[in-house]
Amino acid sequence: MRSAEEILDVVDEHDRVVGRAARGDAYARGLRHRCAFVLVRDAAGQIFVHRRTATKLVFPSMYDMFVGGVVGAGESYDEAALREAEEELGVRGLPRPVPLFKFLYEDEDKDKGDGGAPRPSWWSYVYEVRCELPVAPQAEEVAWHGFVTEAELEARLREWDWVPDGLAAYERLRAHRSD
Repeated sequence: MRSAEEILDVVDEHDRVVGRAARGDAYARGLRHRCAFVLVRDAAGQIFVHRRTATKLVFPSMYDMFVGGVVGAGESYDEAALREAEEELGVRGLPRPVPLFKFLYEDEDKDKGDGGAPRPSWWSYVYEVRCELPVAPQAEEVAWHGFVTEAELEARLREWDWVPDGLAAYERLRAHRSD
């Protein structure tokens, strides 16, 4: 099945399922759905960072400090987090990602002169996992990857073009850790 044809649960502002839609339709119509974000650390504690491929449906060719993606219809956040992390990293036998917090992502900066197109919105569950396996990321998903220290990641935040939802999740993760 092509990515745009994948069926997702459509949810309300309280994350309750109110329907289903194909992924491409959910994006085009701005239907709220669910996503899992997984921060991956290697054995040394470095963070997996990657650049998305130019063919991605959302945020092509941008950098991300999370792996993950949409939660399929009927799938739990926990199931999606593990599935997406293993798929994107190209590993099997990854430990279950640890759930940290959930937030509603709404793109506040959606000003592309598009005549009032729906603003993207999705419930986002943030996880963390340690991956001590050798990674072989999916070529269809990941154009470049590497493990970087937290200091290197912080320096790159000002230099690279980051996916806005991942950046929002990372900012919340920093705030979550300082609580």
